[in-house]
Amino acid sequence: MQRVTITLSDDIADALDALMSESGAGNRSEAIRDLIRRAMTRNHDGVPEQSPCLGVASYTVDQSVRSLGARLAQRRLDGHDRHVAALSIPLDHTTALEVEVTRGPLGVLVSAAEALFLERGVAHGSLSLIPVDEEDRTHVHAHDPASRPHSHLTVKPGFPR
Repeated sequence: MQRVTITLSDDIADALDALMSESGAGNRSEAIRDLIRRAMTRNHDGVPEQSPCLGVASYTVDQSVRSLGARLAQRRLDGHDRHVAALSIPLDHTTALEVEVTRGPLGVLVSAAEALFLERGVAHGSLSLIPVDEEDRTHVHAHDPASRPHSHLTVKPGFPR
């Protein structure tokens, strides 16, 4: 780990201290590391579209819009290789909050989310991206007789440039 010294105005230092209190960060270094990590994953300009990542999309759905539920279900089936999990939370008699976790190349996940957010009846769309590395080789766990060949994802601090 490297030590970096920065100078902050009193206003920014006060805002950082308030952020620490709200977030539960133990010190200014933790708070600054978190802010930098978030900024590095939010900004994906210039990042290769093939960069592997996880995507977490959240949005609201107006279930009274004709055929929207069927279109969204078909969209998930068509992208079954990308979809990891989905959660639907009813908010009232016609609106639900949807959360989807997907994996794949950055360009594919961003394009899919943008198309989703343009659907009539979908609102408040947001996509969070998590850069990952995918292992090239698979392994099994010798201690588990039911283990099957698999690989792991490793979360990275930011997207490669």
